[in-house]
Amino acid sequence: MLAVILLIWQQQKLTAFFGIVTSPEAINLNNSPQIATPDLGRRHQLTYQEWVDVLKQEAKVAADQRPPHLSILAGDSLSLWFPSELLPEGKNWLNQGISGETSNGLLKRLKVFDRTQPEVIFVMIGINDLIRGMSNGVILDNQRQIISYLQKTHPTAQIVVQSILPHAAEEASWKGRDKLLAVANSRIRELNQQLQSISAKKGVKYLDLYPLFANKQGNLRREFSTDGLHLSPEGYVVWRSALQIYGEIELKSQRQHPSGEKG
Repeated sequence: MLAVILLIWQQQKLTAFFGIVTSPEAINLNNSPQIATPDLGRRHQLTYQEWVDVLKQEAKVAADQRPPHLSILAGDSLSLWFPSELLPEGKNWLNQGISGETSNGLLKRLKVFDRTQPEVIFVMIGINDLIRGMSNGVILDNQRQIISYLQKTHPTAQIVVQSILPHAAEEASWKGRDKLLAVANSRIRELNQQLQSISAKKGVKYLDLYPLFANKQGNLRREFSTDGLHLSPEGYVVWRSALQIYGEIELKSQRQHPSGEKG
């Protein structure tokens, strides 16, 4: 019941965010078909390379089976932990998230799903770079290379760069709290503005999730997180609703205007 209430409440925010009214019935919590269901418990025992090998196997299944309406989540633990039952329905989802992933790490392993034929690729990456002390310039350069690689390798896919989410600042309880606090949310907002500019210049979509997760202070809302960094089930409901409405509005519009016109 809480999830349904959050969906309706969040939809009202999204309506203002996208400037378009949609009915609550367009969003539901039915299970979505998946290419492979990751064993997250086992993955906690894996090394990074073993993790990449698992994703490679899952991508191979997707490439061989060529399921219709394939969407890919590429990113870090935030993508990895996206509950399969909350992913928007009507699509086949391939989750290519790895816990602790950085923009450089993601860039180096994009070739893992080269042979897949996705309709949409959703990218969210950068928070671990910030935690590890990487500069904005390095992160943005990696983002540019990620976009360029995906455009070249998947020319028919719609690429969606998602903003970096805020953290809970002083309310965070994550084990790396000290390193997290060294990254101001104001810096994340500035980085997101630059990501939006890069996305526009490269002709890919940009999905600004930050305001949907932030409180009045610009920090991650308590109810949307488990530890001030990672998302709670309620947080994933918000993300799901954004993906659902974004797919119904922005991506359908792009398909209707292949010449690049904005709908």
